[in-house]
Amino acid sequence: MGSEFDGKSFCKTVARLPGVYVMLGRASDCLYVGKAKHLRNRLTSYFISAPQSEKIQRMLSRVASIQVHITKTESEALLLENTLIKEHRPRYNILLRDDKSYPYIRLSDTHDYPGLSLYRGRIDQRNKYYGPFSSAAAVRETLSEIQKIIPVRQCQDSYFRNRSRPCLQYQIKRCSAPCVGKVDRATYLADVEDSVLLLEGKNEKLGLLLGRKMDKASESLDYESAARYRDRIAALRKVLEKQYVSGGSTSADIVVAVGRADRGCVSVMSVRNGHNLGMRHYFQKTLLDETTSEMLTAILSQYYLRNPIPKEVIVHPQIDGVAELTKIFSEIAGRKVIIKSNVRHYRAQWLEMALLNTTENLERHLASKDAYATRLRQLSTALGLVVDPVRLECFDISHTAGEAAVGSCVVFDTEGPVSSQYRRFNMKNVEAGDDYGAMREVLQRRYRKVVENQEALPDLVLVDGGKGQYRIAQEVLNELLLGDIPIVAVAKGRSRKPGSEKLYISGRNSVLALPGTSAGLHLIQQIRDEAHRFAITGHRQRRAKKRTYSTLEDVPGVGAMRRRALLKYFGGLQQLKRAPVEDLIKVNGISDSLAEKIYHFLRQD
Repeated sequence: MGSEFDGKSFCKTVARLPGVYVMLGRASDCLYVGKAKHLRNRLTSYFISAPQSEKIQRMLSRVASIQVHITKTESEALLLENTLIKEHRPRYNILLRDDKSYPYIRLSDTHDYPGLSLYRGRIDQRNKYYGPFSSAAAVRETLSEIQKIIPVRQCQDSYFRNRSRPCLQYQIKRCSAPCVGKVDRATYLADVEDSVLLLEGKNEKLGLLLGRKMDKASESLDYESAARYRDRIAALRKVLEKQYVSGGSTSADIVVAVGRADRGCVSVMSVRNGHNLGMRHYFQKTLLDETTSEMLTAILSQYYLRNPIPKEVIVHPQIDGVAELTKIFSEIAGRKVIIKSNVRHYRAQWLEMALLNTTENLERHLASKDAYATRLRQLSTALGLVVDPVRLECFDISHTAGEAAVGSCVVFDTEGPVSSQYRRFNMKNVEAGDDYGAMREVLQRRYRKVVENQEALPDLVLVDGGKGQYRIAQEVLNELLLGDIPIVAVAKGRSRKPGSEKLYISGRNSVLALPGTSAGLHLIQQIRDEAHRFAITGHRQRRAKKRTYSTLEDVPGVGAMRRRALLKYFGGLQQLKRAPVEDLIKVNGISDSLAEKIYHFLRQD
């Protein structure tokens, strides 16, 4: 296979026990992490058994060593596998590329007047949480619907404490204004209990309760309260009519996978208390010809080792190892978890809806990829490239009158932007306003590192600028013996309007002006704009940091806490600069030697 690693000999040394194997490349980079019930048998299937697919052979050709971790059980192997995948992000594994936590609705039970709010983060057992929801928008929509029925506050505690008069929410009858005593605590807590019933999906119980309250108020001749409960019942009915499907008090996740060629999409639809809370989609590229079932299994284990597990998990298609997964998920959740694929009635409706949404999302995703591939081919044709570029890198410089200059490098491949490989460069050795010097420094720093570390080289380099930037790029690449890489400088043109760009291209004496309708030009604009966005974001961050910079930050031994203590004690930097050593010593945390150091440092100018 073109590898120095002797896989056949290695397999003979591996035990027939459950565990995890880690395939490493020549630079000790993690290529693949897998688990096995019998490690030797699994590894033998790679190196000794039947011939592997082209994709697997390509991976094996890069293997320089294999680490083996033996575990007591297959369950432990699964947990360890997911831990290592999350830690190393192996190149050839199916990865759950989602680091965002799910949002919840939080009920602040510790407050005298509990409120509802959107929450994302660590679960605090002192409060109550409802969800998870697929997005923050779904949470806000739910909170808005609750407000239409039950006027429970949804403001922050700090806002609540500082109110002296009712806010707009009270005026539009979305809050009973407990902050200024417009409602007594007992009545308010009763409303909170009603909102909990709604969040828990006990809609029928809530409707009956509101009906009894209306009747009771009417009997007591409290017609104002009776009318208020009547309105709440009507609002409740409207909200329930919006629900697409309902399954009583069932809480389940419907996890489905759909594949097309080497692409796939795994979707998770959350149903809590019979209500659909939305879906999340995870698009995948099957790097090792994984089946749809294998892709689903990989995502399933990663997903539920970092997210709450419902009582039921409905999957499609069927997966292997259901018993093992059920055991692990039940242990993690601290209760019985059911994984099933054959369902009926409203569960079948959920599954049908999830499959429909997943299929449509995958088709849209593939359509966008195809459109990008078309633009890439047309760009290659327009530039006269011999081979279609696989990796494109674009550079831009951003500054304000020379201040806080930042260079950017964005990377695109055959599928679009590769944000994990974006890089920013803070200018170190360039005079303010020297755009040519800044471009030279960025290119030198970028490609010296690429050459030294033998990293992937681009097939096309784009720079934002005209003839001057093109000349700089050519000089830098020639110095590093990379002169055969095509270069394109993108000048904005006299009008500086999209579509009027002028292109300076390697091996071409004349300037190229593509028509505004050119798909290749549209791709250049997209890449250039992304480089500009990335550069200007970094520049703004650096400029903001510079403008809040304190001279004290350069004093050795003076950290953030000591800086705050010094400035608080003396009232500002100017007073601190005038302070003698004897006064500096009086500040908590400032020793005699440090006081001397601060004193002399502030007066060195």
